[in-house]
Amino acid sequence: MGAIEALMAREFLIAALAAVSAAAVVFTLGFTFLGRSGTSVKQRIKRVALEREKMRAEEMARLRGRGGDQQEQARTMRRAAGRQSIQNVVERFSLQKAFADDGTGDALAMAGLRGQSALNAYVFARFVSPFVLFVIAFIYLQFTVFADKPLYLNAIYALFIGLIGAYLPTLWLKNRTTKRQASIRRAWPDALDLMLLCVEAGMSVEHAFKRVAKEIGLQSPELAEEITLTTAELSFLEDRTRAYDNLGKRTGLDIVKSVMTSLIQADRYGTSVGTSLRVMAEEGRETRMMEAEKKAAALPPKLTVPLIVFFLPVLFIVIIAPAIIKMISQGSFSAFGG
Repeated sequence: MGAIEALMAREFLIAALAAVSAAAVVFTLGFTFLGRSGTSVKQRIKRVALEREKMRAEEMARLRGRGGDQQEQARTMRRAAGRQSIQNVVERFSLQKAFADDGTGDALAMAGLRGQSALNAYVFARFVSPFVLFVIAFIYLQFTVFADKPLYLNAIYALFIGLIGAYLPTLWLKNRTTKRQASIRRAWPDALDLMLLCVEAGMSVEHAFKRVAKEIGLQSPELAEEITLTTAELSFLEDRTRAYDNLGKRTGLDIVKSVMTSLIQADRYGTSVGTSLRVMAEEGRETRMMEAEKKAAALPPKLTVPLIVFFLPVLFIVIIAPAIIKMISQGSFSAFGG
């Protein structure tokens, strides 16, 4: 009876109700936070992706010296509207199946054009350029050069010109890729030396890439952009070797691919990164010296024609002109004529 009376006592009932209320509050809050944990991971991943795109845009604006936030926002809105229109046309006519293959994305990446919008713009240009060039050529031929020719003949000529226009986007892409690779190839040995100094100074590979991207931007904005993108990939990719491999694929240069292969092997087998970078830096300097010697050896044959056409006639005039003037002043030519 004493235990029952103790359980039914007022003080015990108040304490038990307070404990139950506290436990209910704790369990409620706990389940709330646990339920949000799955969505919070997705939100954090989304925030990281948005922050990465923002950092990339800011870095590109800094490298290219763009200013004016309002003007940039207006340009961004116009570009977004244009991209949406191009995407609608591409999806409506299924242009990617006709003008793109598996290697088109890699080719655009080597030219510095990444993303679905760049692919849509490329296939749209390949689709539109023949028609545009056909119309321009037909109007030009009909009203200027071949105005007296029949209409069907001008249409045939314009049709051939329009077929040539189908290859203009491809030629433009190759030209852009060549210029971009030349800029990266020219600045890569210096970037490799800077990376070696940063790693030997005690920096991690991520900080070394970030520092090199900041310093090499004045010499080659293209290389700085690629290294900045690699730095972002190193920060969120689970496998670091994928970031190195992506840099080699985006540049399409053997000198970059060899360095990335060395970094992949160093990361996989635990060898010294500084030693690998030192060896590759020496090879890069030797390669650049060999290219300079090759250009120097090719210089004399290239100077032969300008030397004969421009330099030797002037030299003969300078040598012979005083004698001719002296003979004229002394009347030697008149004596020969008489």
